[in-house]
Amino acid sequence: MTQLSVNQNKLQKRLRRLTAEAVTDYGMLEDGDKVMVCLSGGKDSYTLLDMLLYLQKVAPIRFELVAVNLDQKQPGFPEHVLPAYLDSIGVNYHILERDTYSIVKEKVPEGKTTCSLCSRLRRGNLYTFADEIGATKMALGHHRDDIVETFFLNLFHGGTLKAMPPKLRADDGRNVVIRPLAYCAEADIERYAQMREFPIIPCNLCGSQENLQRKVVKQMLNDWERESPGRVETMFRALKNVQPSQLADPKLFDFAGLRVDEQATPRFVNVMNL
Repeated sequence: MTQLSVNQNKLQKRLRRLTAEAVTDYGMLEDGDKVMVCLSGGKDSYTLLDMLLYLQKVAPIRFELVAVNLDQKQPGFPEHVLPAYLDSIGVNYHILERDTYSIVKEKVPEGKTTCSLCSRLRRGNLYTFADEIGATKMALGHHRDDIVETFFLNLFHGGTLKAMPPKLRADDGRNVVIRPLAYCAEADIERYAQMREFPIIPCNLCGSQENLQRKVVKQMLNDWERESPGRVETMFRALKNVQPSQLADPKLFDFAGLRVDEQATPRFVNVMNL
């Protein structure tokens, strides 16, 4: 990479700092970890790998990185791009070939969104492969904006208050997923990917679908951010500052057991009883 400008240097430092903070805050990496970095060929996963390679050099612990790309056999997928890039930077990698594309096209009616099934198939294959190679962590490239978008998708369409946690143990207990870019803004990642000239591979299976609810939510958040800069960051901070007693879930807080505290200091003193 050529000499960075002042702004480019600030951008790189910001992303490295935020990644390190997220990794530290959630205990994402431990000494001796084997981290499977899920590399799709998009801006987020390239930036994820770049940040982890930097941490690998400066962190006080030792951990191994192995990049894994799931080739879903989408027509026209440029199979040579990722191997060439990974060879050029000297990163150990695997290309996992699974024809999930045909399954998705067979199962999902024309005009319907494919993301849900595609995501489940991709996740299942990656979880299994992580187990096969003995990876102790699976690193995904989801960023701050993805997490906030997911929160609103679940709020609007799922009736639940949940998002994407920065660190997650799979239901079967066999995999631990980490999201080191959890504190990073998508706009910064996009600028960084352009700056580094990563060889981006577009997702033609799902990226062309205009009726995705996630796109609607993304547009809503972008509009809010333009009207009130910093709003997305404020909403993300809210996800780190949950107060169950101020919500309405009786499983998280014992509302039924609330009683007056007989030991509390009275607000009013009856002078007639003095």
